[in-house]
Amino acid sequence: MPFARLATATTPTCHIGLGLAAVGRPGYINLGREEDLGDDRSVETLRTRTHELLDAAYVQGVRYFDVARSYGRSEEFIADWLAGNPHIDDVVVGSKWGYTYTADWTTDAEKHEIKDHSVRTYDRQRAETAELLGERLDLYQIHSVTPDSPALTDKDLHARLAEAAAQGTTIGFSTSGPAQAEAIRSALEVTVDGEPLFRTVQSTYNALETSAAPALAEAHAAGLTVIVKEGMANGRLAEPHAPDALKAVAAETSLGCDAVALGLVLRQPWAGVVLSGAATTSQLASNLHAAVVDLDDEQLSRLAALAEEPGAYWERRAQLPWH
Repeated sequence: MPFARLATATTPTCHIGLGLAAVGRPGYINLGREEDLGDDRSVETLRTRTHELLDAAYVQGVRYFDVARSYGRSEEFIADWLAGNPHIDDVVVGSKWGYTYTADWTTDAEKHEIKDHSVRTYDRQRAETAELLGERLDLYQIHSVTPDSPALTDKDLHARLAEAAAQGTTIGFSTSGPAQAEAIRSALEVTVDGEPLFRTVQSTYNALETSAAPALAEAHAAGLTVIVKEGMANGRLAEPHAPDALKAVAAETSLGCDAVALGLVLRQPWAGVVLSGAATTSQLASNLHAAVVDLDDEQLSRLAALAEEPGAYWERRAQLPWH
């Protein structure tokens, strides 16, 4: 499987990936976005910013890049970057299908994306992704599976995905919402011709939302690569929004709140790749210090107390405005 190339990566930061949700489109829910991006969010400005981030990430050892059909032009931006750097052949590219981007490059759309896990949407978006990324696509994930998602029971869809897997594309899924653990466990039961369909799972896990941990450990034990998204809780764990306990631990380590927050995730034995959602190269550099974070038991205990009830966490997330 192409995705297995990550297992041979030996850079200090190879377990940190770069997600392009924050820079592939002008609007997103991350806190501090106005300061990060400013007023000029034209296609070409964000294309340039994305390429600068990809350059910086690659030079600093990042080898996994994460995009999606619904992340605006993220697939197009990374495709351009890959075409301009034909010598780079050791990166792993993952994308997602299941949401359609509907904001038309605005920040005030009534709906920024529409979810649909039907076979029809898969066929359309798979063709769109193939047109942009071709053979550079390594991993294709179902976007935001929940326990009630038809993607967990649609045998026709499973057959389509198994066909893609047979042709060399790793198949995975991502989760969201307070019932992530249930969705993960249900997906682990999906098989085609007696073989597990999914080889990766991408879930939200951070100091505030830890409820998926047991299920992610089970997925890891079953042989799936675990990718962690939203390790910064959409900016809630970054300065200046970080809780006081996190700020105190960060001061003790002489690192940023972001590095400590991501370092906390990296230390989980089941975490294969932890995504940075940096929107600037300085944020990325700070995020990558997560690889050297060393926390003692007392610090870990203080950070563990930050965990919120899943329902409350996801309700708060749903209220974050698109900036």
